Amino acid sequence: MTDIVFKNFKLLDPEVGTLESGQQVRVSGNTIAEVSPSVDHSPDAEIIDLGDRTLMPGLIDCHNHISREILAGPPSMLPSLSAARTSSVLHDMLMRGFTTLRDAAGADLGHKEAVEKGYFVGPRLFVAGKSISQTGGHGDHRVRADQSEPCACVHLGPGIGRVADGISEVRKAVRDEIRLGADQIKMMASGGIASASDPIDQLQYSTEEMEAIVDEAARSNTYVMAHAYPDAAIRRCVEAGVRTIEHGNMLGPETAKLMAEKGAYLVPTLVAFRCIQRYGPETGYNDEQMEKNEKVLAAGTQALLVAKEAGVKVAFGTDIAFWHEHQCEEFLIRGEVLEPIDIIRSATIIGAEVVRMVGRLGVVKPDAFADLIVVDGNPLDDLGLFQDQGAHIPVIMANGKLVKNALIG
Repeated sequence: MTDIVFKNFKLLDPEVGTLESGQQVRVSGNTIAEVSPSVDHSPDAEIIDLGDRTLMPGLIDCHNHISREILAGPPSMLPSLSAARTSSVLHDMLMRGFTTLRDAAGADLGHKEAVEKGYFVGPRLFVAGKSISQTGGHGDHRVRADQSEPCACVHLGPGIGRVADGISEVRKAVRDEIRLGADQIKMMASGGIASASDPIDQLQYSTEEMEAIVDEAARSNTYVMAHAYPDAAIRRCVEAGVRTIEHGNMLGPETAKLMAEKGAYLVPTLVAFRCIQRYGPETGYNDEQMEKNEKVLAAGTQALLVAKEAGVKVAFGTDIAFWHEHQCEEFLIRGEVLEPIDIIRSATIIGAEVVRMVGRLGVVKPDAFADLIVVDGNPLDDLGLFQDQGAHIPVIMANGKLVKNALIG
């Protein structure tokens, strides 16, 4: 396989937070082989002059849902058609510069393998399968008028969740999701917006059930990500050993300190709530759901400041399911209170920590996977460069393959 050499660029190092000129990068296969002022390469290597643009690691979205059809209610299309639509969702995310995606329930091993085998063009995937929810929890999408029992055929039914109650059931559910290929386990630990019967401040699962879920995940060398809004729910999760807190809008200072002490990560998803505020009613959100959204939206960016003050590591997430085209607005929302470098770190090196790929993702260094993007300008000064569906990202390399090169021609 012919090596690819990038030259004439400014290298954005998220760890240092600076741009550095005078380096070259050689990619061999799917790996960065060399970063130095003058790389060694064969005569037949492909040389790409980046015209003094910015070269940086590919972006990592640590909370998204690639298949909106499975979120709730009766299926709106056949699984085969849903999968076909998902292929375009993945492609568009990659074209926005996201070379890695952690799906937060809904995507499964089949989606992941479709990308790995080249059937779909999209980001590297880390999938959660179906989330685990108590009866009446955020993953139980029966409306109050539905008096049926949850379907035992969880992977044939709609929704992002499977219902499991009691220690034996939650252990079995975790084991089954791992059997089916989940990279991490998603647990619902508080009320949510889209679900019908659980207020936002409801604390879901007993401590013993949560500890059982965490234990089962740990014994299979993986971890738990937990949906949680209120501070009390976040604290219970962290005390039970949950590794990443999803959303976390109502995080308080003392719980944030506990998160920092325990090494737990926060994955805010602020753009989702603003999209619900804008488009929720026309998408089918009812008055009760819109009221729930207002509660978490009001907390908004405050959790970012609370986490930063306590030293909590914050990853980049969006939770975009219906409005994927707004994915990159998360940069601008966080930019209302944070510096660009903090946000870029969340979408690179901290994201790599979350998916347990330190040194392989989120950096431009030898032995890292060749997931790279080229930006028309300096993102440290202008987060708008991540907007407009990748219009300001002329070159994208995913796993060593050039999936976009607008510099040719």
